[in-house]
Amino acid sequence: MRTTVTLDDDLADKVKGVAADEGISFKEALNRVLRAGLAARAEPRTYRTQARPLGLRRGVDLTQALRLAAALEDEEIARKIELGK
Repeated sequence: MRTTVTLDDDLADKVKGVAADEGISFKEALNRVLRAGLAARAEPRTYRTQARPLGLRRGVDLTQALRLAAALEDEEIARKIELGK
């Protein structure tokens, strides 16, 4: 397909540099750069984090954490009801 595209001077210079480095035409270099850019956008990004110890003290029991959170939430809802919110 033939089309007219206006490139900023800095981008045109970079594509010309790719063409010169790889010994290919400006058209080929432009197509390669566009394909590489579009392919990079299509690839899902993956993030990795490292697990770290929580540093909980011995004897701390987290099995009741959800029950505690629910009780605190209930108290807050009751407080808002009393205030008429």
